[in-house]
Amino acid sequence: MAPPPPPLAASTPLLHGEFGSYPARGPRFALTLTSQALHIQRLRPKPEARPRGGLVPLAEVSGCCTLRSRSPSDSAAYFCIYTYPRSRRGSRRRTTRTFRTDGATTYEENRAEAQRWATALTCLLRGLPLPGDGEITPDLLPRPPRLLLLVNPFGGRGLAWQWCKNYVLPMISEAGLSFNLIQTERQNHARELVQGLSLSEWDGIVTVSGDGLLHEVLNGLLDRPDWEEAVKMPVGILPCGSGNALAGAVNQHGGFEPALGLDLLLNCSLLLCRGGGHPLDLLSVTLASGSRCFSFLSVAWGFVSDVDIQSERFRALGSARFTLGTVLGLATLHTYRGRLSYLPATVEPTSPTPVHSLPRAKSELTLTPDPAPPMAHSPLHRSVSDLPLPLPQPALASPGSPEPLPILSLNGGGPELAGDWGGAGDAPLSPDPLLSSPPGSPKTALHSPVTEGAPVIPPSSGLPPPTPDARVAASTCGLPDHLLPPLGTPLPPDWVTLEGDFVLMLAISPSHLGADLVAAPHARFDDGLVHLCWVRSGISRAALLRLFLAMERGSQFSLGCPQLGYAAARAFRLEPLTPRGVLTVDGEQVEYGPLQAQMHPGLGTLLTGPPGCPGREP
Repeated sequence: MAPPPPPLAASTPLLHGEFGSYPARGPRFALTLTSQALHIQRLRPKPEARPRGGLVPLAEVSGCCTLRSRSPSDSAAYFCIYTYPRSRRGSRRRTTRTFRTDGATTYEENRAEAQRWATALTCLLRGLPLPGDGEITPDLLPRPPRLLLLVNPFGGRGLAWQWCKNYVLPMISEAGLSFNLIQTERQNHARELVQGLSLSEWDGIVTVSGDGLLHEVLNGLLDRPDWEEAVKMPVGILPCGSGNALAGAVNQHGGFEPALGLDLLLNCSLLLCRGGGHPLDLLSVTLASGSRCFSFLSVAWGFVSDVDIQSERFRALGSARFTLGTVLGLATLHTYRGRLSYLPATVEPTSPTPVHSLPRAKSELTLTPDPAPPMAHSPLHRSVSDLPLPLPQPALASPGSPEPLPILSLNGGGPELAGDWGGAGDAPLSPDPLLSSPPGSPKTALHSPVTEGAPVIPPSSGLPPPTPDARVAASTCGLPDHLLPPLGTPLPPDWVTLEGDFVLMLAISPSHLGADLVAAPHARFDDGLVHLCWVRSGISRAALLRLFLAMERGSQFSLGCPQLGYAAARAFRLEPLTPRGVLTVDGEQVEYGPLQAQMHPGLGTLLTGPPGCPGREP
């Protein structure tokens, strides 16, 4: 077997060609595609010495497609890319760049060239290898991945559904991803849904909300009898809640600058469009009653959990609720007596291991009103789907072309997606029926319907019926915690114990406690560690405020605060000795009392997109 080709330098040209513009009377361009960017230089009417907007980093590209004119006499094909560059004010704005492929005399030849560019760009976006000397054709691209999107319409300030409709669905459609979307209706709804899913029909589950919905999904997967396979399902998060800690860590992992609100959502959506996953450590938490749940984020006691729960009444403020809660918490600062024991980390974190990633998608769309091929597609309860899904593009039509296609509603009954997709004048497109799945690729599966209320579970599946009215339910996962003795029994001698009065205790897995709060700057998704941070009593309100302000930059440990402590551990036990208090797991309140937890390295898979270079965003 021949060795794999060496990695290409960022500046090595992969494709180069001359293109016209749309409309056809516009300038002509020279395009050069490298592994990191698309370079655009104007050739006529006057070459540019320093092209304005002539560099399109692939980190800003959501996807691409090929188009054709509605005019039968136009033999050109069109190559369109969708980008989300930053404006001068720092926010992202959707932009389309459409180029005319007209170097050949026939449409078929021009279409093949446009497809070659679209395929090469899609391979780069998805991390797929390009053939060294072989022909670049759409057959290189596997079938579109199928995502299940779960949306909490009340997330954050109630903007989750609007943001999902206006930004998320257009972007993942531009990327060629296929999806079904379900709006959750109550607490633990997502947990019940994933317990009854046929997971083989999906390539990933993505929550469009805050951190709480992903907590439900992961615990639902681990509640299944087939939890060992179910937990391998890649999960992702698109931040539309008030607490977006994991999204902040994903944003940093992707190399983007810190962001909040809509900018954070667009950054994470871009990363999701790129595909690719990363191992995700999960923390098994055993509570005083013996029940167990799994955490991907944090266990908190004291100031952090007090602010989290007491600020619930300000949820309409979005992420500002935590700022207000922090001010109120500082005004009534409490201390709590307790005992913290932990098993120190004695080995370096293991190197990253191969992970499950999304299959890659092909994307070619056409402006002609050809009927879409029949799809086997079952409806989901309160859901929308991308089949059929109109994707607006520049209106490549002449005066004599057919009337534009009508704006279609999603799945025959969902909300209409029209002007928000790309601005006035964009015309909807239908999938090109000439594009078939590559040989050997899996065919579209029949997707199980999810009906109103609890999921319908076939009798032969062996899955237990869900409990519709349960609160944060205990996990029934059979995964053993081999590092933990029974709660209440003595700990092994290699554990370290601290006892005293604490202002807060935080056990965190990823780097971020909030979208803009870096609690564990060096933490990784798969380092196999739980990062313990605590603040002892005796700290002033001003010093505690300085810690949280420094946490926005991840520099709190450089302040030299004597009350601040840190340890990296593999397991820990927390025993509150104060009769009253608040404990939270992933921001959700749990029963108050002793608890213990063990980290399970790489148990899950998180959809993160490709890693970036922090601080070097394009």
